[in-house]
Amino acid sequence: MQDTRLNRILTESGARIETWFQNPWRRFVAIAITLLGGFFLGNMVTTTTGQSAQYDGIVGFILLAVVESVNWIAYRGRPFVARSLWLESLNTLKIGFTYALFLDALKLGS
Repeated sequence: MQDTRLNRILTESGARIETWFQNPWRRFVAIAITLLGGFFLGNMVTTTTGQSAQYDGIVGFILLAVVESVNWIAYRGRPFVARSLWLESLNTLKIGFTYALFLDALKLGS
């Protein structure tokens, strides 16, 4: 890739964000926000797809495929190696999403 001004700005800003999240509290807050975001996303999906009740099987299959692909991405490496922030956030988003689906299923009694 050419060394343009835009390329340098994007590279430097990515490095600054990465060093900003090296602080453990900032990393914890980012992961907590993604957990809550996943919970919100799960509640949003269940209410919007449950409204029409026509595509429940298709949406369930798509959500299962997405969750399992995130599992494959998150857990395919070595078990005790420190993960990057985006991978940890993606896994935490999946956990919040799955928790919201289970909670809505328990609320409905199904």
